[in-house]
Amino acid sequence: MYTDDARPEDTRTAKQRMLAGEPYTPDAELHAEYRSALALTAQYSHTYVTDEQAARQLLPRLFGDVGDDVEVRPGLSVDYGWNISIGSGTFINNGLTALDCAPIRIGARCQLGPNIQLLTPTHPLDAAERRSGVEGAEPITIDDDVWLGGGVIVLPGVSIGARTVVGAGAVVTKDLPSDVVAVGNPAKIVKRL
Repeated sequence: MYTDDARPEDTRTAKQRMLAGEPYTPDAELHAEYRSALALTAQYSHTYVTDEQAARQLLPRLFGDVGDDVEVRPGLSVDYGWNISIGSGTFINNGLTALDCAPIRIGARCQLGPNIQLLTPTHPLDAAERRSGVEGAEPITIDDDVWLGGGVIVLPGVSIGARTVVGAGAVVTKDLPSDVVAVGNPAKIVKRL
């Protein structure tokens, strides 16, 4: 799955490889973008405490695309932020971790409970390859009107269909269709809506 991405004939940057969905080794450019996002999320959390409206004005600088009437509570952690889109009317509670090495798309009118983890990064199974620092990423898509209960973890490459409800603490390892309730680790469908 992974190969050495230091091929002399490939002159693309690590960011270009990451955006192409190919293996890459994070470099100084990606580290600088991470640190920029870290500073902006800290500013957002600090501002939110004293002036929620002013904090909301920071969201378009932090995320790639933000719909109208989006609420994101503080305690936010992202890798880059610009690889995340959030649809109108979505509510995100405290403590979202969204590692956006691949696109994370959150639909409109979604409800995300506290301490949600949206994890796009992947790593080689082979320890020697992991030590080399190479990684990959797979996108996460959450369709409109999805409710993720507190503490839900969504793994790389997963899509969750519209109107689906995922119970608190579930670990979503595979795609979920629209209009279901899923719970557990790994998340399993327990009801059709």
